[in-house]
Amino acid sequence: MSGPVIAAGRRHSLGLRADGTVVAAGNGASGECRVEDWGGVVAVAAGNVHTASNTGRSHSVGLHTDGTVIATGWNGDGQCDVSSWREVTLVAAGWRRTLGLVGDGTVLVAGRLRDGACDVRRWREIVALACGDWHSVGLSAR
Repeated sequence: MSGPVIAAGRRHSLGLRADGTVVAAGNGASGECRVEDWGGVVAVAAGNVHTASNTGRSHSVGLHTDGTVIATGWNGDGQCDVSSWREVTLVAAGWRRTLGLVGDGTVLVAGRLRDGACDVRRWREIVALACGDWHSVGLSAR
């Protein structure tokens, strides 16, 4: 396996089996647990909207063996708009966003752009990714 085999969001968790299938547990109110038909996955990531108790919105991301990416769940900021991604080697999901590391060291991004956490246009020679929640990036819940 080349990436995370487990991932946890605010209200859901993902597991990656050795056969490339994915399992999920949790609230699932936004569709983030709809992974039962995912196969050929080598890494998973779990994202969230924010930690306020009145939300149940989150998303799940999977990296396929062929470098394509799949996502499900709440997509209010476009964080699940990853179907066109190719040659991805690593994925990360966080507060309203998804990142994908391309084999050439550049980074793809989907999600909430206005807070600056998705401004990765100048990133080069990247070898690892991580996404935080709204607390760790200095944002406030709005």
